[in-house]
Amino acid sequence: MRVVVMGVTGCGKTSVGVAISDARGNDFADADAFHPAANVAKMAAGTPLTDEDRWPWLQAVGQWLGDREDAVVSCSALRRAYREVLLAQAPGAIFVHLAAPQHVLEERVRARSAATDHFAGASLLDSQYSTLEPLADDEVGVTVDVSVLGLSGVVRSVREALELRDT
Repeated sequence: MRVVVMGVTGCGKTSVGVAISDARGNDFADADAFHPAANVAKMAAGTPLTDEDRWPWLQAVGQWLGDREDAVVSCSALRRAYREVLLAQAPGAIFVHLAAPQHVLEERVRARSAATDHFAGASLLDSQYSTLEPLADDEVGVTVDVSVLGLSGVVRSVREALELRDT
């Protein structure tokens, strides 16, 4: 099973993705590691990426996922078109959208920025929320509200949803 843990910055993509991959014994990758230096510099400066910035990055993420039968990747995958690029490289991937109201994630991102040197700050949230296209009814995936559950609850919900798909 190929899984893409998606959502805006600060929703917990990496934490949930690592926990899911560990529980399933799958390979894990954080899509942030596939960004070229120019993309990281733009985001660190608070400048949203353009689609032209994203296409090669998404293709690289999709190729990594497609090269594995069972793997988990954390990737924003905010628009359906971006998810389609991933699916072209990794057919059958399942999307897990970690969702929350913007104000909840703004608080998390501010706290993270104060504690770490993560390049994606709260200034990117406005553009990410305006870009976000939640999963459509015809897309294979699940949406989990991360504002009401702690990490263990989110991971449990995601694992249960994925196990139902395995059967």
